[in-house]
Amino acid sequence: MRRYLITFTAFIIALIFFKNVNAQLPLTEVPSSLTHVTSVEGISEYQLENGLRILLIPDNSLDSITVNVVYLVGSRNEGYGEAGMAHLLEHLLFKGTAQFPDIKNEFTKRGARWNGTTSYDRTNYFETFTASNDNLDWALRLEADRMVNSRVAKSDLDSEMTVVRNEFEAGENSPFSVLFERMTSTAYTWHNYGRAIIGSRSDIENVPIERLQAFYRHYYQPDNAVLVIAGKFEEAEALKMAVRHFGPLPRPVRHLQETYTIEPTQDGERMVKLRRVGDSQIAATLYRVPSGAHPEYAALDLLVTILKQVPGGRLHKSLVETKLATSIMGFDRQLREPGYVFFGANLRPDMSLEAARDTLIDTIESLSTQPITLDELERARIRLLNNIEQLLSDTRRLAITLTEFIAMGDWRLLFLHRDRIKQTTLEEVQRAANSYFKPSNRTVGLFIPTTAPDRAEIPAPPDLARMLADYRGDPSISTGEAFDPTPENIEAKIIRTTLPGGMKLAMLPKKTRGSTVVASLVLHWGDEESKQNKATACNITGAMLMRGTQKHTREQLRDAFDKLRAQVNVSVEGVSIETVREHLPDTLRLVAEVLREPTFPVDEFEQLKLAMLSSIESKRSEPSAQASLLLDRHLAPYPSSHWHYTPTLEERIELINALTLEEVKQCHNDLFGASDSAFSIVGDFDPKETQQRLQQLFDDWKSPYPYQRIPMIYQEIEPINREIDTPDKANAVLQAGMNLKLRDDHPDYAALIVGNYLLGGSADSRLWRRIREQEGLSYNVVSTLSASAFDMHGEFNIYAIYAPENLTRIESAIKEELTRVMKEGYTLEEVETAKAGYLQARRVARGQDKALVERLVSYLERNRTMQWDIEFEAKIAALTPESILAAMRKHLDFNKLTIIKAGDFTKTKTNTVSP
Repeated sequence: MRRYLITFTAFIIALIFFKNVNAQLPLTEVPSSLTHVTSVEGISEYQLENGLRILLIPDNSLDSITVNVVYLVGSRNEGYGEAGMAHLLEHLLFKGTAQFPDIKNEFTKRGARWNGTTSYDRTNYFETFTASNDNLDWALRLEADRMVNSRVAKSDLDSEMTVVRNEFEAGENSPFSVLFERMTSTAYTWHNYGRAIIGSRSDIENVPIERLQAFYRHYYQPDNAVLVIAGKFEEAEALKMAVRHFGPLPRPVRHLQETYTIEPTQDGERMVKLRRVGDSQIAATLYRVPSGAHPEYAALDLLVTILKQVPGGRLHKSLVETKLATSIMGFDRQLREPGYVFFGANLRPDMSLEAARDTLIDTIESLSTQPITLDELERARIRLLNNIEQLLSDTRRLAITLTEFIAMGDWRLLFLHRDRIKQTTLEEVQRAANSYFKPSNRTVGLFIPTTAPDRAEIPAPPDLARMLADYRGDPSISTGEAFDPTPENIEAKIIRTTLPGGMKLAMLPKKTRGSTVVASLVLHWGDEESKQNKATACNITGAMLMRGTQKHTREQLRDAFDKLRAQVNVSVEGVSIETVREHLPDTLRLVAEVLREPTFPVDEFEQLKLAMLSSIESKRSEPSAQASLLLDRHLAPYPSSHWHYTPTLEERIELINALTLEEVKQCHNDLFGASDSAFSIVGDFDPKETQQRLQQLFDDWKSPYPYQRIPMIYQEIEPINREIDTPDKANAVLQAGMNLKLRDDHPDYAALIVGNYLLGGSADSRLWRRIREQEGLSYNVVSTLSASAFDMHGEFNIYAIYAPENLTRIESAIKEELTRVMKEGYTLEEVETAKAGYLQARRVARGQDKALVERLVSYLERNRTMQWDIEFEAKIAALTPESILAAMRKHLDFNKLTIIKAGDFTKTKTNTVSP
């Protein structure tokens, strides 16, 4: 009995902790117009008198705040003639209000990361910015204003129409996207889940502005929205701000009509055949399932994981390992009303589509005769719970993901779903498989009649109020420490050293939410001579490392990393790591095993080659891939034996087909080692213990061949202007570029960076305003400028997507804006706004551990400290319109710009070349 005793002191500590599990502000600190609804695992919900619900997710370990407003309206709520209206309205709400006439510019000025997304059951608007009361107050004022005062004007609809159409056409380029839409529309006869979220072209193009305005006034109201505030803020102050800005909005008198269409039970297999231009085959199947809140959904989530996981999943084993397919996929849609699960396989053109389809179906529907094992269930359970734990530790992602569960009916469903995953039994998983994975409930590429219907009855959504009445969840996870991501503060906390074996270290310990830690290991190896003619072999070497070691198979490696709650990505260049403090030592040990003890299994080698060949072949008719390939080959004409050479698609196929496993092994044996490696780590860890562990694991792993970085050579290239014909592609691509004789320590580099930021590097840039906002020619247009830290070699690039018939207009608009900038430069107001936004964006990036760890590891090779950032940002702050224009005129000659256009130019093309 002794182990059940508890001291009085311990009891008090436990009681305090229990009270804080679902802690909420004292009533004296909550504005009287707010009602506290509930608190679960550190998240608190309040409600205003006008119906607006507010979620607070505090995280002092961040230096940023995310504000996310979710409206409970999506494509499910659209009526006849309104397909795509919710998504179209998402675009128009960035057009501004009387108080905020240029919302995107407002975001840019504050260096915010922002976006909007539309789904079946909700529409999101979110922005992440540097944590401060001023920024939070501004964001809440903006969101409250556009909730009810957005223009939704005919002129904005007209200008945005071609942008939305362009986005629609981009989806039409993808055979998978089109196949998926056809399958959902076939699986759902009446329900709006069968309609594409982006809508139908005719509805998008013909929607009357009055109807769009009515849709906006009806659904964009406080009683149909939830405000999520996540990050570093004072809860009481945040609530006061929310009350100040959202409180005055009146509760509407209209009644929100719930959707009432119920999809009938499916009574037989359904078929889709899609015939379009493409290079890879796809076999897929879809099954309808209960709503996301239904108690059975946890079993379905586990089932999907059991079937789709790679390499241990049943579909990978039955399709990829048998060489019937090159890769498999699987996902589920957890929705407010009965949703679906989807499985598919990618095939090369010479593979049998019928064999893959039959095996895909048999693997899924044979679960009744080949039951799920306890081992499969537990591995899937670990993976799903790890994903949820990682989500709960990532406050920004949590703030966005929670809205999916809000759309299902209640944000607490995330935690209830997690608990159900923990508790689901083998019998429940098997029962779900037997209930829903059956012939009469599937949609595939063939129709096969049956005389004995076996139908899946989909239960109605449960009563959420009764289900969640007493739900409290688990104790809150650790929230970490407050961290100021200034270069000075980062530099003060960094621990740098070099191990005896040669590995350079940069370590930044700090408390994080969920005790997370991220790390990056970069391997530097070989030189120009030793890497000649080895690019294909060595790149595949990197891809093979995670496919088996002397102690673990590929499947066992994946399971081991899952148990360590570790996400590890390995390539020829090194390793990225995400895990938690307690598992860091074992994760590093397993990473060392992957790098040092690979076995290069022959079957995995053949699987990888097939997958790579399939991926290459899929690019043959893809406009973006073709344009990028031609541009790269033109601007960097290295010899075919050189490490930097860009092979054609045909050359890549030949190289992979000819590659032997011995060449892959030889690359690892002859070149790989840690003598010239660099390792950075940020988060919750013990620096001394980590340094000792790295020394034990890597000090004796010597590089067989001396390392010498291969330089990028500046080459003066004669510009070309070419078109590539890609038939039957609704969307076209323009890519342009030129080489720059520039290094990032050049006195003009800061001016060029801001000049490009103003030209096409932000959502308030000249190209964006002209091509997307003013003329509506492109969903996405951007320019980039970069320079090496080592060599006098830089690049300037432009990228845009557009409808093929707008080829002449978009090229003309780009050239006109380039000419105008070089002639007139930028105004003082533009420059000051750009400098502030760019510097704020850099601060936001430094506040993200993943971005920071990559910066630190790159600085190790460059022998830089954060002093470089301090000096660089000082140069940015000192820039003037005159200095920016002078630098651009000195380094950028747009007459040397190579322009590549790829698309279906059947009616407009003038000169076409083969890639």
